[in-house]
Amino acid sequence: MATCGEVLVKLLEGYGVDHVFGIPGVHTVELYRGLASSRIRHITPRHEQGAGFMADGYARTRGKPGVCFIITGPGMTNITTAMGQAYADSIPMLVISSVQSRDQLGGGRGKLHELPAQGNLVAGVAAFSHTLMSADDLPSVLARAFAVFDGARPRPVHIEIPLDVLVEDADHLLACAPVRIARAGAAPAPVAQMAAMLAAARRPLILAGGGAIDASAALTRLAEYLQAPVALTINAKGVLPASHPLQIGSTQSLVATRALVAEADVVLAIGTELAETDYDVTFKGGFEIPGELLRIDIDPDQTVRNYPPKVALVADSTLATQALLVALAEQPAPVCGAEWGAARAARLRAVLEADRDLPMRSQTRMLNTILETLSGAVLVGDSTQPVYTGNLTLDMDQPRRWFNASTGYGTLGYALPAAMGAWLGSAEAVADRAPVVCLIGDGGLQFTLPELASAREAQVPLIVLLWNNQGYEEIKRYMVNRAIEPVGVDIYTPDFIGVAKALGCSAESVGDVAQLREALRQACDRKGPSLIEIDQATWMQAVPA
Repeated sequence: MATCGEVLVKLLEGYGVDHVFGIPGVHTVELYRGLASSRIRHITPRHEQGAGFMADGYARTRGKPGVCFIITGPGMTNITTAMGQAYADSIPMLVISSVQSRDQLGGGRGKLHELPAQGNLVAGVAAFSHTLMSADDLPSVLARAFAVFDGARPRPVHIEIPLDVLVEDADHLLACAPVRIARAGAAPAPVAQMAAMLAAARRPLILAGGGAIDASAALTRLAEYLQAPVALTINAKGVLPASHPLQIGSTQSLVATRALVAEADVVLAIGTELAETDYDVTFKGGFEIPGELLRIDIDPDQTVRNYPPKVALVADSTLATQALLVALAEQPAPVCGAEWGAARAARLRAVLEADRDLPMRSQTRMLNTILETLSGAVLVGDSTQPVYTGNLTLDMDQPRRWFNASTGYGTLGYALPAAMGAWLGSAEAVADRAPVVCLIGDGGLQFTLPELASAREAQVPLIVLLWNNQGYEEIKRYMVNRAIEPVGVDIYTPDFIGVAKALGCSAESVGDVAQLREALRQACDRKGPSLIEIDQATWMQAVPA
């Protein structure tokens, strides 16, 4: 007899799941009955929040959902923060949990790990939460989850399975096949309307978000055909290569870039929320789109939020961009002037470069040292000063190589477990995996520090680059600027080198570019994690620009 838990593992294999993140417990052991004999690798974090962040990082590099097995009650309350980050950034995540037996649901009888309504708890950070009341419903509920991942705006999905359903006989479900769907194509009428407006634009501009990361090739061709400068959100870095003449970075919060956006007569926004944390990281307002706005998004609701469009199109970003290219070929040649396009983008980049202050230049030097030393590196960031700087100054040559938690939901402690998941998801074969660097501050690292032990256990050669300024410096500065006496920001800073070594990691401190470059090279030769600590004051003195 195959139980519902065993059949679940078989069905997940059919959907291409190769990793599961979770901590076994008395209420989830039946999920593990068939796991050892499967092709799925199990990764054990030290906290369920870490499981969620690992699944998030895995999904961002692999491009398919990260999967978690989570225990009833405290496991679900622990993972909701990670689900919130994934929900905010439209990251596919499948969270499968146990829950009380069907006859005990909502009973309030003081059962182990009992919550009054577990599904309601996570409903706000999930595309949907479903209680599986019969093993027979398992194939259809999984199909519904993967329909969200494949064809809609990808977000976390939660499926909870009562303890008595987990052990139901489900032999008859073993033959069930996965159900996959295709994403929505582009409707001809709005495509034609958009193409006509873009062809007639004298100063076209493209705003591309994380929803467009798989449309890189088509979007690059579209920008070149229109001679349209392209501004990328932080999650879209790499959609246009760093050196592309039309690429103007993720600088929509800066005055000079806002001036360029204001000059555009037609703006195409594709796969972007046009939300605060991408377009107003100073939180002072002032980002405006005076020109005619065209919006493309997989989510109908999102096409009319924040900035109302002249024309909206609900479609997959790749299919929509390809359709626009076809439609533009039937239009008169674009009328964009010679002073627009690459020429205007070059002037903007020169202004932005000149406006960088010394801390930004020093931190950018650190980030560029990583990219120069580690070819193809993936950089996963937390909320820390070098990440804020990199959001503005660093451009990538490919998508899925720069992402962080400093935008959207804005979770501290994200980077360490997410970087671990990113390495696990970065390629099918270990030999093909790019180096993954976790960029994190001393405050953020203390949120998820035990996950160093998880990385050591899983033999993930993660490189943790710790920017140490002995506290929550950014919040302290924010308090001072608002005439608030700093409280709670000067926290105790442990001996991170000693702690990392105690958790089985290599660890050292570096103080300049040469030392950092050598430490990165040595870290790449190790099978387990390495921590490289950089004291902010020491670095800024040694590397002023």
